[in-house]
Parts: sequence; C-alpha cells; structure tokens
Amino acid sequence: MNRATVTLESQELSKTYYSTDPPTEVLRGVDLTVRAGEFLVIMGASGSGKSTLLYSLSGMDRPTSGSVALQGRQLESLSDTEMSNIRLTRMGFVFQQPHFLSNLDVRDNILLPALKGAPKDQRAAAIARVDALMERFGIAHIAGHGITQVSGGQLQRASICRALAGEPLVLFADEPTGALDSSMSGEVMDALTDVHRDGTTIVMVTHDPAVAVRGDRVIYLRDGVLVESRELGTWNAESAGRREDKLLEWLRKLGF
Repeated sequence: MNRATVTLESQELSKTYYSTDPPTEVLRGVDLTVRAGEFLVIMGASGSGKSTLLYSLSGMDRPTSGSVALQGRQLESLSDTEMSNIRLTRMGFVFQQPHFLSNLDVRDNILLPALKGAPKDQRAAAIARVDALMERFGIAHIAGHGITQVSGGQLQRASICRALAGEPLVLFADEPTGALDSSMSGEVMDALTDVHRDGTTIVMVTHDPAVAVRGDRVIYLRDGVLVESRELGTWNAESAGRREDKLLEWLRKLGF
C-alpha cells in the first residue's frame, strides 16, 4: 500500500492490565492500517477489546507494547503534552455520552476546544467554522440552549460539530448511538455519513449492525485479536437492507 494513503497504522499493538490477578490481556498483537478517508468500523462481542483498541489508536491510552503511527508519526514516543496537542488539533472525538459542561450553552461547549486549539490570529475563523457547522447539522437554533434543554440526538450532533471544529485528520467515535433510540440514531449516522463524504477519516466502535453498515469496512475482534475484516464499499441508502443482511450473515459466522 502507498504510505501516502495511510492515515493511521498499528503494528503488534498489545494492551495488558496488570492491576488484575492474573493480568488481563485486552489487545494481543493487533496489526491494522486505516486508509485516508476510510470509514472503519470496529465490532466484536462485549469484552473483545473494541474500545481499548480505539483508545490506543487515538493515544488516549498507552499500549503495553507495539506501535501506533498517525501519518507516519509514532504516537508512543510522544510526551503526554505532545499527545494532548495532537488530540486537540489532529483528532476529533464523539462518545456515547457527550460530556458537555453544564455551565455553558451548546454553542460555547462546541467553541471551547476550537478556540483552545486555534492560534490567536485564527480564532475568528474558528468561530465562523463552528457557526457554519451548527447550521449544517441543523442545530443553529439551539445555540443558546443549555445542555439539559435539548434532545439526545441534538446533543450528539453538537458532539460531531465539536469534533469537527478543529478540522481533524481523523474522527474517533465510540458507540455514538449507544444511548439513542432508532430515530435519533439515524440522525447521528446521517451526520457522520455526511462527514465521511467530505473525506474525513472515521474510526468507529459499535455493537449495532444497523450502524456498522454505514462504514466502508468492518473489522472483527475476538479476545483482543483481529480475526477478520469485511469490505463493504461505499454506503448507499437504496441498498441498505441487502447490505445489512450480508453483514449480519458474516457476523453470525463469526459467532456475534
């Protein structure tokens, strides 16, 4: 593979927790390449290491051994301060829960990391970008609302705006629809699909096949080992049903 097309890569990535007796091996030698502009989905049974893999790829958690590279830059060699700066300026995050500050309105929650990561001479552009994102994802009208005054779907769209405000190279999503009903889940996945069409690289963990079908490729973990990968191709709403049926058949064969 042309290295210029690789956004993220892990080699022999392992994570062991020594606080348990015996130690718990959560990841065991994961080799993974994420292509530029790819929408990669990570699946597996509960306890398979899905979220640990995402946190290790994003530098939120340090691996026990192995390496992770973002556009060829080795993340494990960075200091905590350097890694925090990479996450702020080169990565975006959407979690199952939005983790917004209750004393700020929706717009200010989105603005805060954008302004923190922007040089002083680029802050006006960052503010304009946040307002444009809120308009694009249909939440401009709740800009001044408190976070308890809006729906879960609106909050997750706000999370996507926050993740994109710094123009990240890669967006990480950990069960972004896990706390939503099917209607709100569809709203959030429509938003992430739009983000992907813009060319943003996405790495997402989910347990839901109806969500996973939006990806270009699905990888399956079992006991911390990457056991298989399935190419899905470009998402098309018209063929969503057949696409999900084929994914479910594949997952059943893997014991999902």
